[in-house]
Amino acid sequence: FGAAACGGDDNNTSNSSSGSSSAVKEDAPQPVAQIDDLSGGVDTQVTLDSGFVSALGTLKLTPAPVGDASISKAGVAKFPITGCNVTYYKPGTLSPYVQGEIDHEGSGLSLTAAGGPKVELTDFVVDPGASVLTGKVTVDGKVAAESAPLFFLDGRTLKPLETAGDTAILEGTTVKLKAEAADLLNKTFGTDALQGGLVIGVAKITVN
Repeated sequence: FGAAACGGDDNNTSNSSSGSSSAVKEDAPQPVAQIDDLSGGVDTQVTLDSGFVSALGTLKLTPAPVGDASISKAGVAKFPITGCNVTYYKPGTLSPYVQGEIDHEGSGLSLTAAGGPKVELTDFVVDPGASVLTGKVTVDGKVAAESAPLFFLDGRTLKPLETAGDTAILEGTTVKLKAEAADLLNKTFGTDALQGGLVIGVAKITVN
């Protein structure tokens, strides 16, 4: 179950153990970095874009961390990594060149309207191959969606993989609001101001 939930490593393992896959393995590019277990990972940080913060202010929505998340005074939101796996290939050798899944259970972001509803976006799952972040959506404590597409991850701004001691860092992905998430938030807060493609911020993923 864990392997399937983390992007099908079970299939990859069975293929690598069969003789018929030897030719494929020889031709396949070798990963620059591969982490099979992210349970000891560090965090995903998002430096919130000033335009997003201004939009929330205009709509009188107050953002706040949920669970193990935090938001600094400088506007950097941090969500601890809790599991799954990731593999990074040299850009241009494979598409997508970042594969796997990165889980963030027990943390998230809330948006509260003055005198109105409170929306919590939690349990983020980053799928770098599909360039999307999904998560659970609750409205005033009631689950509206168990796994909704929330943010598009624009990897065109991603910087090359960096290493620092025992950590690997992927930085530069632009996080944008998905149209489905914008529609849900607009309906909940009674507005039409939020649009798909709104830049939320820039992500930095750090793993051990």
